[in-house]
Amino acid sequence: MFDKLIKENKNEIINQTCELIKIPSVSVETENPTLPFGEICTKALNHVLELGTSLGFRTKNIDNYCGYIEFGEGEKLVGIIGHLDVVPALEEDGWTTPPFSPKIRDGKIFGRGSIDDKGPVIASLYAMKAVKDSCKVSKRVRLIIGLNEERNWKCINYYKEHEEWPELGFSPDANFPGIFAEKGILSIELKNYFKIKDFEILDISTNNNAINVVPKYASITLKPSNCSLLENIINKKEENISISKLDDNILKIESFGIAAHAAHPELGKNAIKQLVEFLLKNFKFETEYLKTVYDAGLFDIESPRFMSEAKLEDESGVLTSNVAILEYENENNKLVIKINLRVPVTLSLDEIQNKYTSLFNNIEVDRLSVQEPLYVEKDSYLVRTLVDIFNKKSNSNASPIAIGGGTYARAFDNFISYGVTMPGKKDMCHQVDEFIEIDDLILASKIYAEALYELAK
Repeated sequence: MFDKLIKENKNEIINQTCELIKIPSVSVETENPTLPFGEICTKALNHVLELGTSLGFRTKNIDNYCGYIEFGEGEKLVGIIGHLDVVPALEEDGWTTPPFSPKIRDGKIFGRGSIDDKGPVIASLYAMKAVKDSCKVSKRVRLIIGLNEERNWKCINYYKEHEEWPELGFSPDANFPGIFAEKGILSIELKNYFKIKDFEILDISTNNNAINVVPKYASITLKPSNCSLLENIINKKEENISISKLDDNILKIESFGIAAHAAHPELGKNAIKQLVEFLLKNFKFETEYLKTVYDAGLFDIESPRFMSEAKLEDESGVLTSNVAILEYENENNKLVIKINLRVPVTLSLDEIQNKYTSLFNNIEVDRLSVQEPLYVEKDSYLVRTLVDIFNKKSNSNASPIAIGGGTYARAFDNFISYGVTMPGKKDMCHQVDEFIEIDDLILASKIYAEALYELAK
């Protein structure tokens, strides 16, 4: 019943999505208490809050950590949780258009954040407007907007400490028809003494890769003990590996892969793995560290070999692993390997970590971060209601699904992820040439309006 109002605002939804993409809001954690995630993320937040005010909503900036846009009356609160921060994007990564200069072509909006999560936030806002302008509801509806989702969730944690929690709702940051389960997310690091025979390690880099992204680049810079060693390596040929000689007989080896979201590591090509395989093939080491973890299956993207002979999986999927970051501590000659695991909902995160510790008992294994899994019964009111609305609006018969991604839905009880990627469509989150199809964006806004009305009426 809200389709006409959404259609009337179609151009505004498109234009506001593009305006938001123009703000390169990569979250930067600072020591400045007034700009906790940097000036640009704060600009994006204020832009959306000002838009909310202009559309007749109540708005609040919560100390530049996050904010909300709200309408309705009543004691109970229905929530939508989205985010404005994005993963980094550089034109040289292969974008056909500058990532923060949105372009519309072939019925799609191209730009970083178009589908993750700026387009969905704008779609949600205009869904709220359609409901507010046409009918009464008995609960308040609040769009909560975060700025640190792609890093450490400090924004939503700050919200939870200072503001009212919604009783139910959804996050427009994954897939339709609705997500009943999200795997647990465990990030760990391995660390051990590491040296290459006859070479001094000057630097190891993965270009500040995020731990939830399959690394597209990895490099090592070395100084040989004599020039003949350099010449032996410089002539090696390997696919996706570049070897160059720098000043003062310095050797730089670079590996080029394909980035993908860590929830779908099979869609990428891991540059770290390629670099490690090149090193193992062409160098000798003073310790067995690298060979040990490689031979054990550390770089397996599904159910690493050392854990079990059988696949570790349940109805939420299989355990997946993304080796995301390599670092070298020159002061103590230690190689750090940082890994992001997506763990099926019925498996214990502690037990998974213990498997690493017990296998690599002479290697330091530390937990970096953890997000407990989300699980909402498929036949619950929330899941049934939202999936039924999607099926009605899209003329389909889809069933709720499980994912390896982690969304704000797990921040509160009785929340699920809900759109905007349509069934059967490629997930463009974190991808080069990220886009959202305009028809899908508008359909999502119509779906969200129906969902908000049903949850809040």
